[in-house]
Amino acid sequence: SFEIIRDTLKDVPYFFMSHPMFTKRPGIYGDTSFAPYPDSSRRTALYQHGIFEFCRHIDWMPDIIHCHDWTTGLIPYLLKTRYAGQFSRTASILTIHNLGYQGKYPRLDMHTFGISPELASEHGDINLLRTGISYAHWVTTVSPTYAREIMTPEFGHGLEHLLQKRSSTFSGILNGVDYTEWNPETDTYIPKRYRIEDMSGKASDKQELQGLAELEIRDDLPLIAMISRIAEQKGFVELLSGTTSALEEILRQLPVQLLIIGTGDSELEEALKELAGKHELLSVMITFQDRLAHLAEAGADFFLMPSRYEPCGLNQIYSLKYGTPPIVRKTGGLADTVSDISEDQGTGIVFDHLTSESIFEAVRRAVYFWHEQKDAYKEVQKRGMKKDFSWKVSAQEYERVYTETRRLL
Repeated sequence: SFEIIRDTLKDVPYFFMSHPMFTKRPGIYGDTSFAPYPDSSRRTALYQHGIFEFCRHIDWMPDIIHCHDWTTGLIPYLLKTRYAGQFSRTASILTIHNLGYQGKYPRLDMHTFGISPELASEHGDINLLRTGISYAHWVTTVSPTYAREIMTPEFGHGLEHLLQKRSSTFSGILNGVDYTEWNPETDTYIPKRYRIEDMSGKASDKQELQGLAELEIRDDLPLIAMISRIAEQKGFVELLSGTTSALEEILRQLPVQLLIIGTGDSELEEALKELAGKHELLSVMITFQDRLAHLAEAGADFFLMPSRYEPCGLNQIYSLKYGTPPIVRKTGGLADTVSDISEDQGTGIVFDHLTSESIFEAVRRAVYFWHEQKDAYKEVQKRGMKKDFSWKVSAQEYERVYTETRRLL
């Protein structure tokens, strides 16, 4: 049985489902993100069936159940099969945050999930994200460009044909950010707050960041930061591969400091730490802390995101608000939020192809821009800070999708 916890924020009620299978373990999916719990199928099934039992318990028939990613992919199927009678006026929407994670299980788990033998046999395995995409009344993802990308073989992870079939009920809606939390004018995590009219506090934040990262306190070098899951998706293979890697070439050839913050693949972590031991201009911090993340956005001069793919990305949006021009690969939400400085209203450095050479060239452009075009750099900072990626526009798009979805019933 579940324990239901109710809370209210800004007059909106929230319900939390507590169960020992969820709350009595150190991790969410596993003890680490790379080792899922062996009873993962039971935990996932319990949660999704529990949603319906909870609604019945409080006698509430929702208009829409908005599902997110593979951990809720079974709900649209259950809504149209096992629970169809009682929830006949409830629609489902599935939002894909990252198509690369699909929730795959062996066919023998069909009884655990409550899936029909026909559905389990159709593909030879159970794929919860595929199931959700197939049965949801509407499907969304977190940026317009990513929506187009995942309908192609390069980015579709084997589900591109299914998404193409859903094209009339499939939308890409850019994620918004919370500017009450991410705003250099009000940020309580940074030592010196600042605004477009007075950026002097940013220099103090840079010194604080350099000190915490054990980098030399210097104002004659730009500081480029990365806050990232250290994984292949985030471009670390291209950053570290080759006899002399792109990262090492940057450190050898360019007048710049680099700071990398994050956790992830242990081999990539070790490679980064080994490089940091050889180069005083590189600091690697295998950690994640809210205060450090905010300080990195405020104190850095550029923010690097060389992603292989990026459904939306939030750090580049935070960076714009903090006057920290992003260096990004043109993919997914990065393409939708950052324009290159070569354009009239450019806000960052954008490159097309994910190669070691392209990463190096993008960083070289940024370093040259900072050293040689100070006034133009300041204008780019201000343009980025004026951008509005709050939830206001995105919420209106979701409201439209909710309305359209209800009409499908």
